[in-house]
Amino acid sequence: MFAGSIVALVTPMDADGAVDFDALQKLVEFHIESGTNGIVAVGTTGESATLSFEEHLGVVRKIVEYAAGRIPVIAGTGANATAEAIYLTKQLEDSGISGCLSVTPYYNKPTQEGLYQHFKAIAEASRLPQILYNVPGRTAVDLLPETVARLAKLDNIVGIKEATGDLSRLHEIKALVDDDFILLSGDDATGREFLLQGGDGVISVTNNLAPAAMAAMCKHARSGEKAKAAALDEPLSLLHDKLFVEANPIPVKWALYRMGLIPQPGLRLPLTTLSDNAQSEVEKALKHAGLV
Repeated sequence: MFAGSIVALVTPMDADGAVDFDALQKLVEFHIESGTNGIVAVGTTGESATLSFEEHLGVVRKIVEYAAGRIPVIAGTGANATAEAIYLTKQLEDSGISGCLSVTPYYNKPTQEGLYQHFKAIAEASRLPQILYNVPGRTAVDLLPETVARLAKLDNIVGIKEATGDLSRLHEIKALVDDDFILLSGDDATGREFLLQGGDGVISVTNNLAPAAMAAMCKHARSGEKAKAAALDEPLSLLHDKLFVEANPIPVKWALYRMGLIPQPGLRLPLTTLSDNAQSEVEKALKHAGLV
């Protein structure tokens, strides 16, 4: 269920920051038609940090409604307070989501034991499948392979989104967990190699813009077809880089707007519209990918 090309979906917003549900529905259809294998709703790219709990839950439920069972929906339910993460998870228990993506607690920098107890408490509070999410560049805390292995022994902790970009992590974790533990890359730049080396999928920002190419690339990479995967990935290589020229999701929202896929590149403060200099860099990447 959690494999292949999974989009870290943006949450489209109007110029005033209100969620644009019409644009959101169109994006869900775009991904289903393009062969995307799954949607992450309201993760980092979906601006979980600036949505209220009510909005967060509402956007997830709408994506489930729009998807109508045609594609798995994984909800971002992480928080840096364990009680808040449990609240979000329990609120979505019967929503129709296929699982939860739970980021490591950010800012407060827990120990490895604190991380273990945090995720254990969430897992024990819900029957939903839980995917761990390790992104030290965002959170200032690193979920180490040994802690992942401890957590993998809990029944409903089923996988991890590993976003360090360090391919050695893939092998360290694989050596410590059972074969059915799902290994997902959270780094577009190394996603193809992650799959070629035995990973199961990629939760991708680039997928917002080029879902068909990403789906095909992931399919070939998982099959070990290096040349075919590389041929599909190379045109996207600049996007993998330039979509992070400013903080995600600033560049990808501007790119979606530039491609006509959303009507506004709307964001909420403290995020601001992509700067002029960065726009030229993202434009070059879009042209390299053949998207404009």
